[in-house]
Amino acid sequence: MKKHALLATATAVLLAFAGSAMAQNIAIVNGKAVPSSRMEALAQQVAKSGRQITPEMQGQMKEELIAREIFGQAAQALGLDATDDFKSQMEMVRQQILIRELFTSFQAKNPVTDADIKAEYDKFVAANSGKEYKARHILVEKEDQAKAVIAQLKKGGKFDEIAKKSSKDPGSGAKGGELDWANPSSYVKEFSDALVALSKGKTTDAPVKSQFGYHIIRLDDVREAPLPKLEDVKPQIAQQLMQQKMGKYQEDLRSKAKVE
Repeated sequence: MKKHALLATATAVLLAFAGSAMAQNIAIVNGKAVPSSRMEALAQQVAKSGRQITPEMQGQMKEELIAREIFGQAAQALGLDATDDFKSQMEMVRQQILIRELFTSFQAKNPVTDADIKAEYDKFVAANSGKEYKARHILVEKEDQAKAVIAQLKKGGKFDEIAKKSSKDPGSGAKGGELDWANPSSYVKEFSDALVALSKGKTTDAPVKSQFGYHIIRLDDVREAPLPKLEDVKPQIAQQLMQQKMGKYQEDLRSKAKVE
């Protein structure tokens, strides 16, 4: 083979090698490579934030990574990476990354299944199904006050007007005694028992005593408790179950650790 042919072959090999090296790196700064893997890692961070990676942004990210390498080399030249403060901060960052990877690995190996979500939803439905009651009440301090209110109502007094004037429950009193739709179990037992015993549109004939005072209760309406569909709450249930799994995993690790 002639000499010029050998030179051409060697040149081609060197160019091919250089091209391969540049494909693995985004730049060479003062003889040190800035690997493409850094660009990929930065791109993942940007993507997670919801931002779209455009060609213009790719150029900005490249310049950012080159600048980091330049400044990092300058800091190393001053020996700043050998200080105790730097080493302490690096250890904290190392732990944060390790912990993040630990939890990511746990989630991947212990996913929340559709069966888990369905079982949790069924528990929710069982605990919240039934009837909801729309009621009003007037709360007073003494029994004779309650009896006087009942007498006023029997004479044609308007429930909402008396509630605004006489009820010591500031929340419902300002709204004419109106309470939100609720399951009876959300009230104290005495109130709940009296409420469910009423017919729609009726008012208690006698004061209902509870730890808060004396109530006069009127039932305005009753309905079946509206419940969300599984599809509508599936993401929230999945998140809640994963949080529970993660919490238990962390507690298990803590309980097994020997801390002196």
